[in-house]
Amino acid sequence: MDAVNDTDEAGVRLTILRGGTSRGLYVEAADLPADPAARDDLLLRLMGTPDPRQIDGLGGATSLTSKVAVVGPSEHPDADVDYLFLQLGVDEASVSDRQNCGNILAGVGPFALERGLVAAAEGATEVRIRMVNSDSVAVATVATPGGRVSYRGDVAIAGVPGTAAGITLAFADTEGSATGALLPTGRVRDTVDGVEVTCVDNGMPVVLALATSLGLTGHEGHEELAADTALAERIDALRQKAGALMGLGDVAGSSVPKTVLLAPPADGGQVATRSFIPVRPHTAVGVLAAVSVVTGMLLPGAVGHDIAAEHFPAGGRVDVEHPTGHFLVDVVVDATTSPPRVTRSGVVRTARKLMDGTAFPRPAS
Repeated sequence: MDAVNDTDEAGVRLTILRGGTSRGLYVEAADLPADPAARDDLLLRLMGTPDPRQIDGLGGATSLTSKVAVVGPSEHPDADVDYLFLQLGVDEASVSDRQNCGNILAGVGPFALERGLVAAAEGATEVRIRMVNSDSVAVATVATPGGRVSYRGDVAIAGVPGTAAGITLAFADTEGSATGALLPTGRVRDTVDGVEVTCVDNGMPVVLALATSLGLTGHEGHEELAADTALAERIDALRQKAGALMGLGDVAGSSVPKTVLLAPPADGGQVATRSFIPVRPHTAVGVLAAVSVVTGMLLPGAVGHDIAAEHFPAGGRVDVEHPTGHFLVDVVVDATTSPPRVTRSGVVRTARKLMDGTAFPRPAS
């Protein structure tokens, strides 16, 4: 029996966790093929891709539920574990490692603790995580009463029913995560496809534009945005040209950069956002996308800086509105240096273990 069939028969040990507002498969690197092509093929068959319903796999028929975290021990001196994020397609057999995912990151600490990759302390445990996609480190603080991971708590996040234990994610060295620079074009503001934009990368390459520059208010609902095919085409043209300026090359088939439209707040927050991944509207806003959004807006001269100056002039904890609620991020930027420097960024998320066991992939064709 060959290696592929052997794996198919034995199955793959994995855990499914909700991390933030995403859901994914969490797998130890040692339980996957070492060859990236064989690994990706196996994961696609586990997820049920390609199929818009993913009926023969574990995916949930959306990009937010077609995600994988590959976790293993780290040799980095400042990290306990390595975390490789893979975004799988739904109706297309694609696997991308070109971005991080801060939502799936929220589940990495609990997973590493439950698998014994990191020893749990009494009360709370810090897990130092190297995000392989960007070669940067995040520190997750996980509730571990009695030396065991606890998912129960009183923290609510928009887009997720109920409450759970809070997981604090503190980021370090995320500037230029995919592009090599906080301002990848070398400028605070550019004109791309006739639209004033700010291109920023503090953990996620993002193109910021005012909603009004695309004929929107910035307060439209998700369904209204999803039905606007002309908007999707405009967003795609904008992000492809911006991606080239950001040094990302041809991004036609990539999920980055993200595009985020900005507007003044409408629901008690400090800025309203409408995010696209890459052209479909997000029901919320990604963790690292939100961090990059606030980072960019804090820079004098940037698109959206007028909103920032009015509603959160000093940075710190910022309430970001999105189509289904609010998201709190904590960012402080020193704009007096050249180039500007991020001095602090972090978020609070939650995670919950949904399943732990053996999964069986769709047979190889």
